[in-house]
Amino acid sequence: MHPAVQKAIAELIAEGKTPSVALTKARLSGSVAMPVIIAGLSAYKNNPDIVTQPLPPHSEQDTPSQKSQLDRIEQKLDRLLALLEKR
Repeated sequence: MHPAVQKAIAELIAEGKTPSVALTKARLSGSVAMPVIIAGLSAYKNNPDIVTQPLPPHSEQDTPSQKSQLDRIEQKLDRLLALLEKR
């Protein structure tokens, strides 16, 4: 389960609320894909004790993907700035 989703579900349970897609999404501080939220809720419904388990360590697999996306965004920004400077 995604750590942010697990934390959001745990917070909702602590407040006595029943976790739903809408409540969980509203509780998230960052952007998490809807399928990840739904998968987290499904995992919780199948095993409610999952939210009390320790969070998994940060995955190293996410970092290269995020880094390459950031690199692409920076390249696009550089191109846009270069176009603006020509004017």
